[in-house]
Amino acid sequence: MQSLSSRPISIILLTVVTGFIQATAGPPTFFCGPETRCYQHFIRCPSECPNSYSSDAREKVCYADCNSPHCAAQCKQRKPNCDAPGSACFDPRFIGGDGIVFYFHGKSNEHFSLVSDFDLQINSRFIGHRPAGRTRDFTWIQSLGILFNSQTFSIEATRAATWDSEVDHLKFSYDGQDLVIPEGSLSTWYSPEKDVKVERVSGKNSAVITLKDKAEIMVTAVPVTKQDDKIHSYRLPANDCFAHFEVQFKFFHLSSKVDGVLGRTYRPDFENPAKPGVAMPVLGGENNYRIASLFSTDCNSCIFSPESGSNQETSPVMNYDTLDCTKGASAGYGIVCRK
Repeated sequence: MQSLSSRPISIILLTVVTGFIQATAGPPTFFCGPETRCYQHFIRCPSECPNSYSSDAREKVCYADCNSPHCAAQCKQRKPNCDAPGSACFDPRFIGGDGIVFYFHGKSNEHFSLVSDFDLQINSRFIGHRPAGRTRDFTWIQSLGILFNSQTFSIEATRAATWDSEVDHLKFSYDGQDLVIPEGSLSTWYSPEKDVKVERVSGKNSAVITLKDKAEIMVTAVPVTKQDDKIHSYRLPANDCFAHFEVQFKFFHLSSKVDGVLGRTYRPDFENPAKPGVAMPVLGGENNYRIASLFSTDCNSCIFSPESGSNQETSPVMNYDTLDCTKGASAGYGIVCRK
């Protein structure tokens, strides 16, 4: 029998700290580490998606979830799934950590806290349009502002009169400075401390933001299409396609006090007031989550406090740990795996 040490191994690195990869023949096998629901289980990637990374955003890759009830891997695209928990898409429709769909309208050109935890704040800027005769704005998420480990990071969908998929509509900033991340499927940027990673999933308009040990955020910039406009009677002006984000969040650890438009749905004691059977259940609370700017933490329900965050008790978030191996010896956060 051939020993593990004698087998040819392609070294890549793992961004999630819940286990490690066994160097076995065939698709990679993931061993679930301590503090996971599937501790000491082996999860093998399916034969239909044996790789955990692909430069093609349309190709499905292997995600091993050590906190799923079934201790199994899934084949998933590395783009937001608007029909899965943790998503925020359309105008905007959220699916909470409890799996319940709800809408939060907000207001055009205002900012709201999506997630507020002791050591993490994720804010958003809404853009919108109010046709004549309507009492409220149609709104979309246009940018995200993240405060994490004494750093600030933002990603923005830039305005466009008409949508051109061959043009990149993503704008990045880090600690108040514009950040250039070259276009290309393998283009990756790290913060100086290596605790924030941004990876372009496709050449243009899609990215994955990884906050070490805390969260993964999949973002895609999209327009409001003419078909959307016709179906929903947005009556958009001819000079703006309202470029906005489809987003999906995956959280690894959150405190039991987490708040925010989306964050509150991850609290163990949260009771969602959305009425079952209602076509468009709307959760209000704009006054609780409104903030002054993209990096503010001044909402009525915000709890962000990086000084005390390390002393707060956190727990793994069910169903959101993911397997994400990247290329290059300088990638990832220090766990070695085999492709």
